[in-house]
Amino acid sequence: MVPDVSTGDRSRGLLSYLFGPGRRNEHTDPHIVAPFAMPGINDPGRVPLNRHHDALSELADYLDQPVKLREQRLGRRVPQHVWHCPVRTAPGDRYLTDEEWAVIARRIVHATGLAEHGDDTACRWIAVRHAEDHIHIMATSVREDGRRPRNKGDGRRAQAECRRIEAELGLRRLKSGDGTAPKTPTGAEVAKAQRNGRRTPARQWLREHAYAAAAAASDEQEYFAVLTALGIAVRTRIGPETGQTTGYSLAAPGDHDAGGEQIFYSGSNLAPDLSLNRLRERFSPPHEGHSADPIITHIPDRHAQSMAWQRAEKELRTTHSLLEEHDDRNGDAFDVRMQAQAAAFAELLHNAAMTAPKASRSELRAAAWTFDRANRSAIRAEHEKTYVLRRAGKELLRAVGGQDDSAVASLLATAVYVLISLNHWHARQGHEQQAAAAQQSLIHLRAAYECTARPALARLAERTPGQHVTRRLTAVVRAITPEYAERILGDPAWPALATVLAQAESAGISPRHALTAVVEQRELHTADRPAEVLVWRLRSATAEWTAARTRAAAARTPQTPVTKLPTPVTSAASQYRENTPRQRR
Repeated sequence: MVPDVSTGDRSRGLLSYLFGPGRRNEHTDPHIVAPFAMPGINDPGRVPLNRHHDALSELADYLDQPVKLREQRLGRRVPQHVWHCPVRTAPGDRYLTDEEWAVIARRIVHATGLAEHGDDTACRWIAVRHAEDHIHIMATSVREDGRRPRNKGDGRRAQAECRRIEAELGLRRLKSGDGTAPKTPTGAEVAKAQRNGRRTPARQWLREHAYAAAAAASDEQEYFAVLTALGIAVRTRIGPETGQTTGYSLAAPGDHDAGGEQIFYSGSNLAPDLSLNRLRERFSPPHEGHSADPIITHIPDRHAQSMAWQRAEKELRTTHSLLEEHDDRNGDAFDVRMQAQAAAFAELLHNAAMTAPKASRSELRAAAWTFDRANRSAIRAEHEKTYVLRRAGKELLRAVGGQDDSAVASLLATAVYVLISLNHWHARQGHEQQAAAAQQSLIHLRAAYECTARPALARLAERTPGQHVTRRLTAVVRAITPEYAERILGDPAWPALATVLAQAESAGISPRHALTAVVEQRELHTADRPAEVLVWRLRSATAEWTAARTRAAAARTPQTPVTKLPTPVTSAASQYRENTPRQRR
């Protein structure tokens, strides 16, 4: 059961909507199921058609009486005096009668402090039903005694009461919130997007692209440059005393009000962690021990591009190890660290979605956007703790063109394990909405992995070594890991694993030593396809061992100093613009 509290200042306008046909004639039999008190006042849904408008005006005047009396006494208008809360059952819930909806409405106005049970001087309100699955509660937020109600936190209180109602009425139990969810688009915003042919409302579209821009940018200046490159209008707020930027707001291309003015949303209005202060925490320079050199603007060759994905995958494996080190004795410190890992992982997902092979970009983008909800909790992240992972994620954005599918698949395979661990952490913390979002993100991430891994595994299987080498490698598997041998050899990915073992041997790495090392990284009994898991572990390990030998050889050879060029601030903006699908007008 979903309540959605909002406020306004036009009682008559809201009543016209509630008792009208709806925007698409979806309202059927509008009528009042519960009122505060209506002495002699007609139900606009139960009067003849020729009296409908008069009944609406009469009801609006009745509900507004305490408001007008307060305005006369104080000599000024009462702002946002119309309180509105649609309450909707979840899909699949049973039909509720008018009497049941009346009880629900009375419980919600009591829980929110608008009209407590037995309080004859509370706010005036009505509950209107015009569809099977929901009601609208409307109140004017001035009490009969002229005071304003004590309804602070009304949205949270309505949510809590709905959770109790669900349990008592046997309805579907929805997830409890923690105050970190962003504001959802209003019905008017959704309808406007549909009229204009947009896939999502402007508020949601801006939020999604602001998160992705923050993941791509290295500082505040580059963040605004990325947004501007997308055609998003950026308006900053300057402090009158300091002259410094204190906030910002964004407007989507082509989103205007009735007067033709662009509609701006502040960063904090889009999502709590998109406020300028929270973004500055993310962009703050690292502490000692981490280099703050500019991120590479472009990685020119295929090998270097693969190395960028391999570095990111290595950092993800480190993250996964940290996530698995849950320690109840050090709960708060562990949770702060986990929230930082979640924030860095969210950035990596966004940047991977920008430059992954085209076949997997759509699912990766969906995984990143869905995980943005799982990334928000009441726990503040210490971003400097994850600087290395965040930097590795940003380097993916510069590794464009000609990606190695195997390197991408290896990263996505590890990302799946990281996301599973983050999901478990949210569940342990009781973060119900975050855990649900992580679970949904996992569906998209697994789909992206399948899109990338299947072709890569097929190409490896085509290069399986001859029978003599394969028999020898089979014996190695049986000797090194007898408890998993039959499952590995029976896995459809075994030919690909044999290829990777042979490639490691060609690189001068003993198959026995290589297989021992990757088997010991993490248990395999929970893996559905153990050979496939070992393929990506071994590919990453081989790349690391080869890179280590290259570095050792380079250390023995005098090197010519290389002059670093400064990173243009628009580099991320240009790459982001080129790889981002535009909003459909």
